[in-house]
Amino acid sequence: MTHTPPTTDASPEPGRSRPRASLALWLQAAAALMWLPQAAALALGVGRIAEGGGATAMLAPAAALIGFGALRAGLDAAGQRLAFRDARAELSRLRFNATRALAARSPLDAGRAPSGLAASVLAEQAEAVTAYVARFQPARFKATAVPLVILACVAPLSWLAALILMAAAPLIPLFMALVGWRAKAASERQFVAMGEMNGFLLDRLRGLDAIRSAGAVEATAQRVRAEADGLRRRAMAVLRIAFLSSAVLELFSALGVALVAVYVGFNLLGQIPFGAWGGRLSLPEGLFVLLLAPAFFEPLRELSAAWHDRASGQAALEALERLAAPGRMALPGAVDEPAFAPPFGPAPVVRLKGLRFAHDGAERPALDGFSLVVAPGERVAVLGPSGTGKSTLLALIAGLAPAAGGRILIGGAEMTPDTAAALRARMVWIGQTPHVFSGSLSRNVRLGRPDIGRVQAERALRATALGPLLDRRGDAAVGENGLGLSGGETLRLALARLAVAPGATLVLADEPTAHLDRETARQIMDALIALSAGRTLIVATHDPELAARMDRIVRFDDARLEDAA
Repeated sequence: MTHTPPTTDASPEPGRSRPRASLALWLQAAAALMWLPQAAALALGVGRIAEGGGATAMLAPAAALIGFGALRAGLDAAGQRLAFRDARAELSRLRFNATRALAARSPLDAGRAPSGLAASVLAEQAEAVTAYVARFQPARFKATAVPLVILACVAPLSWLAALILMAAAPLIPLFMALVGWRAKAASERQFVAMGEMNGFLLDRLRGLDAIRSAGAVEATAQRVRAEADGLRRRAMAVLRIAFLSSAVLELFSALGVALVAVYVGFNLLGQIPFGAWGGRLSLPEGLFVLLLAPAFFEPLRELSAAWHDRASGQAALEALERLAAPGRMALPGAVDEPAFAPPFGPAPVVRLKGLRFAHDGAERPALDGFSLVVAPGERVAVLGPSGTGKSTLLALIAGLAPAAGGRILIGGAEMTPDTAAALRARMVWIGQTPHVFSGSLSRNVRLGRPDIGRVQAERALRATALGPLLDRRGDAAVGENGLGLSGGETLRLALARLAVAPGATLVLADEPTAHLDRETARQIMDALIALSAGRTLIVATHDPELAARMDRIVRFDDARLEDAA
Protein backbone atom coordinates (compact mmCIF):
# COMPACT_ATOMS: atom_id res chain seq x y z
CA MET A 1 0.00 0.00 0.00
CA THR A 2 1.15 3.51 -0.61
CA HIS A 3 2.35 5.74 2.16
CA THR A 4 0.16 8.69 3.13
CA PRO A 5 2.04 11.25 5.21
CA PRO A 6 0.26 12.30 8.41
CA THR A 7 -1.21 15.76 8.78
CA THR A 8 0.15 17.61 11.77
CA ASP A 9 -1.14 21.15 11.23
CA ALA A 10 -3.59 20.97 14.10
CA SER A 11 -1.28 19.10 16.42
CA PRO A 12 -0.02 20.89 19.52
CA GLU A 13 3.56 22.01 19.47
CA PRO A 14 5.82 19.95 21.74
CA GLY A 15 7.36 21.91 24.57
CA ARG A 16 4.93 24.85 24.28
CA SER A 17 4.30 27.09 27.29
CA ARG A 18 1.06 26.73 29.29
CA PRO A 19 -0.16 30.18 30.36
CA ARG A 20 -3.71 28.87 30.81
CA ALA A 21 -2.51 26.45 33.47
CA SER A 22 -0.99 29.23 35.60
CA LEU A 23 -4.09 31.41 35.20
CA ALA A 24 -6.35 28.49 36.16
CA LEU A 25 -4.32 27.87 39.34
CA TRP A 26 -4.53 31.51 40.43
CA LEU A 27 -8.25 31.79 39.65
CA GLN A 28 -9.11 28.72 41.72
CA ALA A 29 -6.88 29.88 44.59
CA ALA A 30 -8.51 33.33 44.48
CA ALA A 31 -11.94 31.67 44.57
CA ALA A 32 -10.97 29.75 47.72
CA LEU A 33 -9.69 32.97 49.35
CA MET A 34 -13.06 34.66 48.77
CA TRP A 35 -14.20 32.86 51.91
CA LEU A 36 -12.05 35.26 53.98
CA PRO A 37 -14.19 38.37 53.33
CA GLN A 38 -17.30 36.20 53.48
CA ALA A 39 -16.33 34.88 56.92
CA ALA A 40 -15.46 38.41 58.07
CA ALA A 41 -18.84 39.72 56.91
CA LEU A 42 -20.67 36.85 58.62
CA ALA A 43 -18.74 37.31 61.88
CA LEU A 44 -19.31 41.05 61.79
CA GLY A 45 -23.05 40.63 61.22
CA VAL A 46 -23.42 38.14 64.08
CA GLY A 47 -21.42 40.46 66.33
CA ARG A 48 -23.74 43.40 65.52
CA ILE A 49 -26.80 41.32 66.32
CA ALA A 50 -25.22 40.18 69.59
CA GLU A 51 -24.66 43.84 70.50
CA GLY A 52 -28.38 44.52 70.02
CA GLY A 53 -28.39 45.73 66.43
CA GLY A 54 -31.53 45.28 64.40
CA ALA A 55 -32.10 43.76 61.00
CA THR A 56 -30.65 46.81 59.28
CA ALA A 57 -27.30 46.05 60.90
CA MET A 58 -27.13 42.86 58.83
CA LEU A 59 -27.82 44.49 55.46
CA ALA A 60 -24.23 45.45 54.63
CA PRO A 61 -22.68 42.15 55.87
CA ALA A 62 -25.36 40.16 54.04
CA ALA A 63 -24.76 42.08 50.81
CA ALA A 64 -21.01 41.51 51.17
CA LEU A 65 -21.59 37.81 51.87
CA ILE A 66 -23.74 37.39 48.76
CA GLY A 67 -21.47 39.51 46.55
CA PHE A 68 -18.28 37.71 47.50
CA GLY A 69 -20.13 34.38 47.18
CA ALA A 70 -21.11 35.18 43.59
CA LEU A 71 -17.56 36.30 42.82
CA ARG A 72 -16.22 33.10 44.37
CA ALA A 73 -18.50 30.95 42.22
CA GLY A 74 -17.52 32.84 39.06
CA LEU A 75 -13.78 32.61 39.74
CA ASP A 76 -14.00 28.92 40.57
CA ALA A 77 -16.03 28.12 37.43
CA ALA A 78 -13.62 30.07 35.22
CA GLY A 79 -10.62 28.41 36.85
CA GLN A 80 -12.01 24.90 36.47
CA ARG A 81 -12.93 25.55 32.84
CA LEU A 82 -9.45 26.83 32.02
CA ALA A 83 -7.85 23.94 33.92
CA PHE A 84 -9.91 21.39 31.99
CA ARG A 85 -9.08 22.98 28.63
CA ASP A 86 -5.40 23.06 29.50
CA ALA A 87 -5.54 19.42 30.66
CA ARG A 88 -7.11 18.29 27.37
CA ALA A 89 -4.53 20.29 25.39
CA GLU A 90 -1.70 18.78 27.43
CA LEU A 91 -3.13 15.30 26.93
CA SER A 92 -3.35 15.90 23.18
CA ARG A 93 0.28 17.02 23.16
CA LEU A 94 1.42 13.92 25.05
CA ARG A 95 -0.60 11.62 22.80
CA PHE A 96 0.78 13.39 19.74
CA ASN A 97 4.36 12.92 20.94
CA ALA A 98 3.77 9.25 21.79
CA THR A 99 2.03 8.55 18.48
CA ARG A 100 4.75 10.36 16.56
CA ALA A 101 7.43 8.32 18.33
CA LEU A 102 5.55 5.07 17.67
CA ALA A 103 5.23 5.97 13.99
CA ALA A 104 8.98 6.54 13.87
CA ARG A 105 9.81 3.14 15.40
CA SER A 106 10.85 0.58 12.84
CA PRO A 107 8.75 -2.58 12.53
CA LEU A 108 12.03 -4.48 12.93
CA ASP A 109 12.73 -2.84 16.33
CA ALA A 110 12.52 -5.58 18.96
CA GLY A 111 11.86 -2.94 21.65
CA ARG A 112 8.75 -1.62 19.93
CA ALA A 113 5.75 -1.58 22.29
CA PRO A 114 3.15 -4.29 21.58
CA SER A 115 0.08 -2.92 19.83
CA GLY A 116 -2.25 -3.96 22.66
CA LEU A 117 -0.13 -2.15 25.28
CA ALA A 118 0.26 0.96 23.11
CA ALA A 119 -3.50 1.10 22.46
CA SER A 120 -4.23 0.68 26.17
CA VAL A 121 -1.86 3.49 27.16
CA LEU A 122 -3.05 5.92 24.46
CA ALA A 123 -6.78 5.25 24.72
CA GLU A 124 -7.40 4.35 28.38
CA GLN A 125 -4.50 5.07 30.70
CA ALA A 126 -3.77 8.46 29.12
CA GLU A 127 -7.17 9.76 30.28
CA ALA A 128 -5.80 9.79 33.84
CA VAL A 129 -3.63 12.76 32.79
CA THR A 130 -6.75 14.93 32.49
CA ALA A 131 -7.72 14.44 36.14
CA TYR A 132 -4.09 14.87 37.22
CA VAL A 133 -3.70 18.22 35.46
CA ALA A 134 -7.24 19.56 35.94
CA ARG A 135 -7.83 18.40 39.53
CA PHE A 136 -4.65 17.46 41.35
CA GLN A 137 -2.38 20.29 40.24
CA PRO A 138 -4.88 23.05 41.18
CA ALA A 139 -5.61 21.23 44.46
CA ARG A 140 -1.88 21.04 45.21
CA PHE A 141 -1.44 24.76 44.49
CA LYS A 142 -4.40 25.69 46.72
CA ALA A 143 -3.12 23.39 49.47
CA THR A 144 0.18 25.31 49.36
CA ALA A 145 -1.08 28.90 49.08
CA VAL A 146 -4.52 29.11 50.75
CA PRO A 147 -3.58 27.72 54.22
CA LEU A 148 -0.69 30.19 54.44
CA VAL A 149 -2.99 33.15 53.73
CA ILE A 150 -5.55 31.90 56.27
CA LEU A 151 -2.78 31.40 58.82
CA ALA A 152 -1.66 34.99 58.20
CA CYS A 153 -5.22 36.16 58.97
CA VAL A 154 -5.61 34.01 62.11
CA ALA A 155 -2.21 34.73 63.68
CA PRO A 156 -2.83 38.49 64.38
CA LEU A 157 -5.99 37.54 66.31
CA SER A 158 -4.85 34.41 68.17
CA TRP A 159 -1.38 33.01 68.26
CA LEU A 160 -2.62 29.84 69.99
CA ALA A 161 -5.18 29.07 67.27
CA ALA A 162 -2.45 29.63 64.69
CA LEU A 163 -0.16 27.21 66.55
CA ILE A 164 -2.91 24.57 66.63
CA LEU A 165 -3.41 24.86 62.88
CA MET A 166 0.34 24.83 62.26
CA ALA A 167 0.74 21.68 64.38
CA ALA A 168 -2.06 19.76 62.64
CA ALA A 169 -1.30 20.78 59.07
CA PRO A 170 2.18 19.19 58.55
CA LEU A 171 0.98 15.77 59.71
CA ILE A 172 -1.49 15.53 56.84
CA PRO A 173 0.97 15.85 53.91
CA LEU A 174 3.46 13.65 55.76
CA PHE A 175 1.08 10.71 56.06
CA MET A 176 -0.41 11.37 52.62
CA ALA A 177 3.08 11.21 51.10
CA LEU A 178 3.69 7.86 52.78
CA VAL A 179 0.37 6.59 51.46
CA GLY A 180 1.03 8.19 48.05
CA TRP A 181 4.17 6.15 47.41
CA ARG A 182 2.17 2.97 47.78
CA ALA A 183 -0.67 4.41 45.68
CA LYS A 184 1.67 5.25 42.80
CA ALA A 185 3.25 1.80 42.86
CA ALA A 186 -0.20 0.17 42.94
CA SER A 187 -1.40 2.34 40.04
CA GLU A 188 1.65 1.41 37.97
CA ARG A 189 1.00 -2.28 38.62
CA GLN A 190 -2.65 -1.79 37.66
CA PHE A 191 -1.69 -0.05 34.39
CA VAL A 192 0.80 -2.79 33.52
CA ALA A 193 -1.85 -5.43 34.22
CA MET A 194 -4.38 -3.52 32.10
CA GLY A 195 -1.94 -3.29 29.19
CA GLU A 196 -1.10 -6.99 29.45
CA MET A 197 -4.80 -7.82 29.59
CA ASN A 198 -5.51 -5.78 26.44
CA GLY A 199 -2.58 -7.35 24.62
CA PHE A 200 -3.70 -10.82 25.71
CA LEU A 201 -7.26 -10.22 24.47
CA LEU A 202 -6.00 -8.78 21.17
CA ASP A 203 -3.76 -11.79 20.55
CA ARG A 204 -6.57 -14.22 21.36
CA LEU A 205 -9.04 -12.40 19.12
CA ARG A 206 -6.55 -12.52 16.26
CA GLY A 207 -6.06 -16.24 16.76
CA LEU A 208 -9.71 -17.10 17.42
CA ASP A 209 -9.93 -19.49 14.48
CA ALA A 210 -6.78 -21.31 15.60
CA ILE A 211 -8.13 -21.55 19.18
CA ARG A 212 -11.36 -23.10 17.94
CA SER A 213 -9.61 -25.55 15.68
CA ALA A 214 -7.32 -26.63 18.52
CA GLY A 215 -10.24 -27.07 20.93
CA ALA A 216 -8.74 -24.60 23.38
CA VAL A 217 -11.79 -22.35 23.82
CA GLU A 218 -12.44 -23.37 27.43
CA ALA A 219 -8.76 -23.09 28.41
CA THR A 220 -8.60 -19.63 26.84
CA ALA A 221 -11.79 -18.56 28.65
CA GLN A 222 -10.32 -19.70 31.97
CA ARG A 223 -7.14 -17.75 31.26
CA VAL A 224 -9.22 -14.63 30.46
CA ARG A 225 -11.12 -15.04 33.74
CA ALA A 226 -7.88 -15.41 35.68
CA GLU A 227 -6.40 -12.28 34.03
CA ALA A 228 -9.59 -10.30 34.73
CA ASP A 229 -9.60 -11.42 38.35
CA GLY A 230 -5.99 -10.31 38.76
CA LEU A 231 -6.84 -6.93 37.28
CA ARG A 232 -9.80 -6.64 39.69
CA ARG A 233 -7.57 -7.31 42.69
CA ARG A 234 -5.09 -4.66 41.60
CA ALA A 235 -7.88 -2.11 41.04
CA MET A 236 -9.29 -2.79 44.51
CA ALA A 237 -5.82 -2.37 46.03
CA VAL A 238 -5.59 1.10 44.47
CA LEU A 239 -9.04 2.02 45.82
CA ARG A 240 -8.17 0.79 49.32
CA ILE A 241 -5.12 3.05 49.37
CA ALA A 242 -7.22 5.99 48.11
CA PHE A 243 -9.72 5.48 50.96
CA LEU A 244 -6.86 5.23 53.45
CA SER A 245 -5.46 8.61 52.37
CA SER A 246 -8.91 10.19 52.82
CA ALA A 247 -9.24 8.68 56.29
CA VAL A 248 -5.84 10.09 57.31
CA LEU A 249 -6.84 13.58 56.22
CA GLU A 250 -10.25 13.50 57.87
CA LEU A 251 -8.74 12.35 61.16
CA PHE A 252 -6.19 15.15 61.48
CA SER A 253 -8.42 17.88 60.02
CA ALA A 254 -11.23 16.91 62.43
CA LEU A 255 -8.80 17.03 65.35
CA GLY A 256 -7.47 20.42 64.24
CA VAL A 257 -10.92 22.00 63.85
CA ALA A 258 -12.09 20.50 67.15
CA LEU A 259 -9.11 21.89 69.06
CA VAL A 260 -9.63 25.36 67.57
CA ALA A 261 -13.35 25.22 68.41
CA VAL A 262 -12.60 24.16 72.00
CA TYR A 263 -10.06 26.93 72.43
CA VAL A 264 -12.32 29.64 70.96
CA GLY A 265 -15.29 28.51 73.06
CA PHE A 266 -13.39 28.41 76.34
CA ASN A 267 -11.65 31.71 75.53
CA LEU A 268 -15.00 33.45 74.94
CA LEU A 269 -16.24 31.99 78.24
CA GLY A 270 -13.13 33.26 80.02
CA GLN A 271 -11.88 29.79 80.97
CA ILE A 272 -8.74 30.14 78.82
CA PRO A 273 -7.69 33.79 79.21
CA PHE A 274 -4.64 33.50 77.00
CA GLY A 275 -3.75 32.68 73.42
CA ALA A 276 -4.99 35.99 71.98
CA TRP A 277 -2.86 39.09 71.69
CA GLY A 278 -5.44 41.12 73.64
CA GLY A 279 -5.96 38.44 76.25
CA ARG A 280 -9.47 37.53 75.15
CA LEU A 281 -11.15 37.33 71.75
CA SER A 282 -14.24 39.33 70.99
CA LEU A 283 -17.27 37.49 69.61
CA PRO A 284 -16.66 38.61 65.98
CA GLU A 285 -12.97 37.72 66.28
CA GLY A 286 -13.66 34.31 67.79
CA LEU A 287 -16.32 33.53 65.22
CA PHE A 288 -14.01 34.67 62.41
CA VAL A 289 -11.23 32.34 63.66
CA LEU A 290 -13.72 29.49 64.04
CA LEU A 291 -15.07 29.97 60.52
CA LEU A 292 -11.54 29.96 59.06
CA ALA A 293 -10.49 26.72 60.78
CA PRO A 294 -12.45 24.38 58.42
CA ALA A 295 -11.42 26.53 55.46
CA PHE A 296 -7.79 26.02 56.51
CA PHE A 297 -8.18 22.28 56.00
CA GLU A 298 -10.50 22.47 52.98
CA PRO A 299 -7.66 22.72 50.37
CA LEU A 300 -5.98 19.76 52.06
CA ARG A 301 -9.28 17.86 51.86
CA GLU A 302 -9.47 18.61 48.13
CA LEU A 303 -5.88 17.47 47.77
CA SER A 304 -6.73 14.19 49.48
CA ALA A 305 -9.71 13.68 47.16
CA ALA A 306 -7.40 14.21 44.18
CA TRP A 307 -4.56 12.11 45.62
CA HIS A 308 -5.66 9.05 43.67
CA ASP A 309 -5.65 11.22 40.52
CA ARG A 310 -2.02 12.05 41.28
CA ALA A 311 -1.00 8.40 41.53
CA SER A 312 -2.89 7.43 38.38
CA GLY A 313 -1.80 10.53 36.48
CA GLN A 314 1.88 10.14 37.22
CA ALA A 315 1.77 6.48 36.25
CA ALA A 316 0.03 7.45 33.00
CA LEU A 317 2.59 10.20 32.33
CA GLU A 318 5.44 7.74 32.76
CA ALA A 319 3.73 5.26 30.44
CA LEU A 320 3.27 7.97 27.78
CA GLU A 321 6.88 9.06 28.20
CA ARG A 322 8.05 5.49 27.63
CA LEU A 323 6.01 5.35 24.42
CA ALA A 324 7.38 8.73 23.35
CA ALA A 325 11.00 7.68 23.96
CA PRO A 326 12.97 7.33 20.71
CA GLY A 327 13.66 3.76 19.71
CA ARG A 328 17.05 2.30 19.00
CA MET A 329 15.94 1.77 15.42
CA ALA A 330 14.40 4.99 14.10
CA LEU A 331 12.37 5.00 10.91
CA PRO A 332 13.77 7.56 8.44
CA GLY A 333 11.30 10.33 7.65
CA ALA A 334 8.38 8.39 9.15
CA VAL A 335 6.28 11.39 10.17
CA ASP A 336 7.62 14.12 7.90
CA GLU A 337 5.78 15.84 5.09
CA PRO A 338 7.34 15.02 1.70
CA ALA A 339 9.42 18.14 1.10
CA PHE A 340 11.30 16.43 -1.72
CA ALA A 341 10.11 15.56 -5.23
CA PRO A 342 11.70 12.33 -6.54
CA PRO A 343 13.44 13.03 -9.86
CA PHE A 344 12.74 9.65 -11.46
CA GLY A 345 10.06 8.77 -14.01
CA PRO A 346 7.68 5.83 -14.34
CA ALA A 347 10.09 3.10 -13.23
CA PRO A 348 13.13 3.93 -11.07
CA VAL A 349 16.51 2.26 -11.00
CA VAL A 350 17.36 0.84 -7.55
CA ARG A 351 21.01 0.87 -6.47
CA LEU A 352 22.18 -0.74 -3.24
CA LYS A 353 25.81 -0.13 -2.29
CA GLY A 354 27.55 -1.93 0.56
CA LEU A 355 24.45 -2.39 2.74
CA ARG A 356 25.03 -3.56 6.30
CA PHE A 357 22.37 -4.43 8.86
CA ALA A 358 22.22 -6.55 12.02
CA HIS A 359 19.26 -7.34 14.24
CA ASP A 360 19.57 -6.67 17.97
CA GLY A 361 21.24 -9.58 19.70
CA ALA A 362 22.06 -11.39 16.45
CA GLU A 363 25.37 -13.23 16.33
CA ARG A 364 26.04 -12.18 12.74
CA PRO A 365 24.67 -9.43 10.50
CA ALA A 366 21.70 -10.13 8.24
CA LEU A 367 23.42 -8.12 5.49
CA ASP A 368 27.10 -7.30 5.29
CA GLY A 369 28.38 -5.30 2.32
CA PHE A 370 25.40 -6.19 0.11
CA SER A 371 25.26 -4.48 -3.31
CA LEU A 372 22.68 -4.77 -6.08
CA VAL A 373 21.46 -2.81 -9.10
CA VAL A 374 17.89 -3.23 -10.39
CA ALA A 375 17.26 -1.64 -13.78
CA PRO A 376 14.18 0.54 -14.42
CA GLY A 377 11.15 -1.65 -15.02
CA GLU A 378 13.09 -4.83 -14.20
CA ARG A 379 11.43 -7.62 -12.22
CA VAL A 380 13.84 -9.21 -9.77
CA ALA A 381 13.27 -12.16 -7.44
CA VAL A 382 15.31 -12.42 -4.25
CA LEU A 383 15.24 -16.18 -3.74
CA GLY A 384 16.33 -18.10 -0.68
CA PRO A 385 15.19 -20.04 2.40
CA SER A 386 13.59 -18.35 5.39
CA GLY A 387 15.91 -16.42 7.69
CA THR A 388 18.51 -15.47 5.09
CA GLY A 389 17.68 -11.73 5.05
CA LYS A 390 15.25 -11.38 2.13
CA SER A 391 12.53 -9.57 4.09
CA THR A 392 15.15 -7.42 5.82
CA LEU A 393 16.46 -6.33 2.42
CA LEU A 394 12.99 -5.20 1.31
CA ALA A 395 12.47 -3.38 4.61
CA LEU A 396 15.69 -1.44 4.09
CA ILE A 397 14.72 -0.51 0.52
CA ALA A 398 11.32 0.70 1.78
CA GLY A 399 12.93 2.76 4.54
CA LEU A 400 11.25 0.68 7.25
CA ALA A 401 14.56 0.41 9.08
CA PRO A 402 17.81 2.37 8.96
CA ALA A 403 20.80 0.64 7.43
CA ALA A 404 23.87 0.36 9.63
CA GLY A 405 26.03 1.19 6.62
CA GLY A 406 25.97 1.60 2.89
CA ARG A 407 23.65 3.55 0.60
CA ILE A 408 20.20 3.06 -0.94
CA LEU A 409 19.47 5.07 -4.08
CA ILE A 410 16.07 4.97 -5.78
CA GLY A 411 15.90 6.75 -9.11
CA GLY A 412 19.13 8.55 -8.23
CA ALA A 413 17.75 9.87 -4.91
CA GLU A 414 19.39 8.54 -1.76
CA MET A 415 17.17 7.24 1.06
CA THR A 416 17.69 9.73 3.92
CA PRO A 417 15.40 11.15 6.62
CA ASP A 418 14.76 14.13 4.32
CA THR A 419 13.78 12.05 1.28
CA ALA A 420 12.31 8.92 2.85
CA ALA A 421 8.69 10.15 3.08
CA ALA A 422 8.61 11.21 -0.58
CA LEU A 423 10.31 8.01 -1.75
CA ARG A 424 7.92 5.82 0.23
CA ALA A 425 4.99 7.70 -1.34
CA ARG A 426 6.12 6.24 -4.68
CA MET A 427 6.23 2.64 -3.42
CA VAL A 428 3.75 -0.18 -2.87
CA TRP A 429 4.42 -2.82 -0.23
CA ILE A 430 2.70 -6.21 -0.45
CA GLY A 431 3.41 -8.45 2.52
CA GLN A 432 2.59 -12.05 3.33
CA THR A 433 -0.45 -11.00 5.37
CA PRO A 434 -1.58 -7.54 4.24
CA HIS A 435 -3.47 -5.68 6.92
CA VAL A 436 -7.22 -5.41 6.40
CA PHE A 437 -9.15 -2.82 8.37
CA SER A 438 -12.68 -3.25 9.64
CA GLY A 439 -14.77 -1.79 6.82
CA SER A 440 -16.05 -2.49 3.31
CA LEU A 441 -13.83 -3.84 0.55
CA SER A 442 -14.03 -0.50 -1.25
CA ARG A 443 -12.91 1.44 1.82
CA ASN A 444 -10.03 -0.99 2.32
CA VAL A 445 -8.84 -0.20 -1.19
CA ARG A 446 -9.20 3.57 -0.84
CA LEU A 447 -7.68 3.73 2.68
CA GLY A 448 -9.01 7.24 3.24
CA ARG A 449 -7.33 8.69 0.14
CA PRO A 450 -9.66 11.39 -1.23
CA ASP A 451 -8.25 11.13 -4.76
CA ILE A 452 -9.56 7.57 -5.15
CA GLY A 453 -13.30 7.30 -5.74
CA ARG A 454 -15.57 4.38 -5.02
CA VAL A 455 -16.03 3.53 -8.71
CA GLN A 456 -12.26 3.41 -9.18
CA ALA A 457 -11.87 1.16 -6.13
CA GLU A 458 -14.57 -1.24 -7.32
CA ARG A 459 -12.99 -1.38 -10.78
CA ALA A 460 -9.68 -2.37 -9.14
CA LEU A 461 -11.43 -5.07 -7.09
CA ARG A 462 -12.95 -6.59 -10.24
CA ALA A 463 -9.60 -6.40 -12.03
CA THR A 464 -8.08 -8.57 -9.29
CA ALA A 465 -10.83 -11.23 -9.49
CA LEU A 466 -12.69 -9.95 -6.41
CA GLY A 467 -15.82 -9.05 -8.40
CA PRO A 468 -17.90 -12.01 -7.15
CA LEU A 469 -16.91 -11.26 -3.56
CA LEU A 470 -17.82 -7.59 -4.04
CA ASP A 471 -21.22 -8.56 -5.47
CA ARG A 472 -21.93 -10.78 -2.48
CA ARG A 473 -20.73 -8.43 0.26
CA GLY A 474 -21.44 -5.00 -1.21
CA ASP A 475 -20.92 -2.42 1.55
CA ALA A 476 -20.84 -5.06 4.30
CA ALA A 477 -17.77 -4.69 6.48
CA VAL A 478 -15.06 -7.29 6.65
CA GLY A 479 -13.53 -8.03 10.03
CA GLU A 480 -10.34 -6.56 11.41
CA ASN A 481 -7.24 -8.35 10.03
CA GLY A 482 -9.33 -9.78 7.18
CA LEU A 483 -11.72 -11.82 9.32
CA GLY A 484 -14.06 -13.50 6.84
CA LEU A 485 -11.58 -13.42 3.94
CA SER A 486 -9.36 -16.24 2.74
CA GLY A 487 -5.62 -15.78 2.36
CA GLY A 488 -5.93 -15.50 -1.41
CA GLU A 489 -8.70 -12.89 -1.14
CA THR A 490 -6.58 -10.86 1.26
CA LEU A 491 -3.67 -10.89 -1.24
CA ARG A 492 -6.01 -9.87 -4.06
CA LEU A 493 -7.21 -6.96 -1.92
CA ALA A 494 -3.59 -5.84 -1.55
CA LEU A 495 -3.17 -6.08 -5.32
CA ALA A 496 -6.30 -3.94 -5.77
CA ARG A 497 -4.56 -1.26 -3.69
CA LEU A 498 -1.68 -1.49 -6.16
CA ALA A 499 -4.10 -1.11 -9.08
CA VAL A 500 -5.35 2.28 -7.79
CA ALA A 501 -1.85 3.64 -7.16
CA PRO A 502 -0.58 4.72 -10.58
CA GLY A 503 1.95 7.06 -8.95
CA ALA A 504 3.66 4.13 -7.24
CA THR A 505 6.52 3.13 -9.50
CA LEU A 506 8.36 0.66 -7.23
CA VAL A 507 6.63 -2.51 -6.02
CA LEU A 508 8.07 -4.51 -3.12
CA ALA A 509 6.45 -7.90 -2.48
CA ASP A 510 7.42 -10.04 0.50
CA GLU A 511 6.52 -13.73 0.06
CA PRO A 512 3.23 -12.99 -1.78
CA THR A 513 2.52 -16.66 -2.49
CA ALA A 514 3.45 -18.11 0.90
CA HIS A 515 0.82 -20.34 2.55
CA LEU A 516 -1.33 -20.44 -0.61
CA ASP A 517 -2.36 -23.47 -2.61
CA ARG A 518 -0.75 -23.79 -6.05
CA GLU A 519 -3.77 -22.65 -8.05
CA THR A 520 -4.34 -19.55 -5.92
CA ALA A 521 -0.60 -18.83 -5.93
CA ARG A 522 -0.55 -18.90 -9.76
CA GLN A 523 -3.48 -16.49 -9.88
CA ILE A 524 -1.68 -14.12 -7.51
CA MET A 525 1.48 -14.39 -9.67
CA ASP A 526 -0.45 -13.54 -12.83
CA ALA A 527 -2.12 -10.53 -11.22
CA LEU A 528 1.14 -9.28 -9.67
CA ILE A 529 3.04 -9.48 -12.96
CA ALA A 530 0.21 -7.80 -14.86
CA LEU A 531 -0.18 -4.93 -12.39
CA SER A 532 3.58 -4.35 -12.12
CA ALA A 533 3.97 -3.81 -15.85
CA GLY A 534 5.96 -0.63 -16.42
CA ARG A 535 7.11 -0.55 -12.79
CA THR A 536 10.20 -1.82 -11.01
CA LEU A 537 9.36 -4.99 -9.08
CA ILE A 538 11.43 -6.66 -6.35
CA VAL A 539 10.01 -9.87 -4.88
CA ALA A 540 11.40 -11.71 -1.86
CA THR A 541 10.36 -15.36 -2.08
CA HIS A 542 11.34 -18.96 -1.55
CA ASP A 543 8.91 -20.06 -4.29
CA PRO A 544 10.98 -21.22 -7.29
CA GLU A 545 7.97 -21.00 -9.63
CA LEU A 546 7.42 -17.32 -8.82
CA ALA A 547 11.15 -16.63 -9.08
CA ALA A 548 11.29 -18.28 -12.50
CA ARG A 549 8.74 -15.81 -13.86
CA MET A 550 10.92 -12.83 -12.98
CA ASP A 551 13.51 -11.25 -15.28
CA ARG A 552 16.36 -12.06 -12.91
CA ILE A 553 16.98 -14.06 -9.75
CA VAL A 554 19.21 -12.98 -6.87
CA ARG A 555 19.88 -15.99 -4.64
CA PHE A 556 20.43 -15.84 -0.89
CA ASP A 557 21.95 -19.03 0.44
CA ASP A 558 23.41 -19.06 3.94
CA ALA A 559 24.54 -15.43 3.66
CA ARG A 560 26.08 -16.06 0.23
CA LEU A 561 24.84 -13.89 -2.61
CA GLU A 562 24.83 -14.97 -6.15
CA ASP A 563 23.26 -13.47 -9.26
CA ALA A 564 21.36 -15.79 -11.59
CA ALA A 565 20.20 -14.77 -15.01
